[in-house]
Amino acid sequence: MTYFLPQKLDDALELIQDGSAKLVAGGTDFYPAMQKGQAMGRIVDLSRLGDMQGVTKDGDGWRIGGATTWTELIAAPLPPAFDGLKQAACTIGSVQIQNAATLAGNLCNASPAADGVPALLTLDASVELASVRGRRILPLGEFITGVRQTRIAADEILSAILVPALPDHAVGRFEKLGSRRYLVISITMVAAVIGVGPDGLINFARLAVGACSAVAKRQPALEAALIGQRPQTVEVTPDDLTGLSPITDMRGDAEFRLIAAARQSTRAIQNRERS
Repeated sequence: MTYFLPQKLDDALELIQDGSAKLVAGGTDFYPAMQKGQAMGRIVDLSRLGDMQGVTKDGDGWRIGGATTWTELIAAPLPPAFDGLKQAACTIGSVQIQNAATLAGNLCNASPAADGVPALLTLDASVELASVRGRRILPLGEFITGVRQTRIAADEILSAILVPALPDHAVGRFEKLGSRRYLVISITMVAAVIGVGPDGLINFARLAVGACSAVAKRQPALEAALIGQRPQTVEVTPDDLTGLSPITDMRGDAEFRLIAAARQSTRAIQNRERS
């Protein structure tokens, strides 16, 4: 094994330009996935890249460095639309995991049960991919393509998550169902960002469902149907959720997952007071 700990993003990009290196940040997914006796090869640790850390204002929107930990995100002063993402962050493993695990790692691991993905989808997030060839930006909805599959190239690093400006009155929510409250993989999860006008009617709505398909899915038809409704009267049914393909496994069957996701959607829409 050869281990590198660069201090700057440009140095890291030089180290990985041949596409042979394995990237590690928090390592909370990487090391548990290693098989006994498996050769580790060249490892580039991104956890010390200062230019990939922290949450900053970026014009009218926000820039979250790819090496930002979940603990750092939770502590960041962000508008109410980010509340759902912060609630999701609090469910990712233990506090020790949150102290080490990074947002970019959560996205690049591309698990269908990645808790950060639905919330970031409701924020209309994009990812910035850097290489020695330059930088490109992809919407998050196009970046993750399947189970453990993304559009990142072998010589690229997910350097930042970009979130555009959102209405000041919009509030984020996150609902997670697991076999217990903490340290558990999601059976289903729902994130929403809901804005209610002075008349008490919804005038901004985004909702995404995770762990019910290979990739978390926004629900554009439901979002459109919510406009003009009072949040307290909304009752989402499984028929309102489209594009999902939940599996049946030891944690729950497909029908149960759809029913649970619909109920979570209702709660996320109705319970929009800031925590």
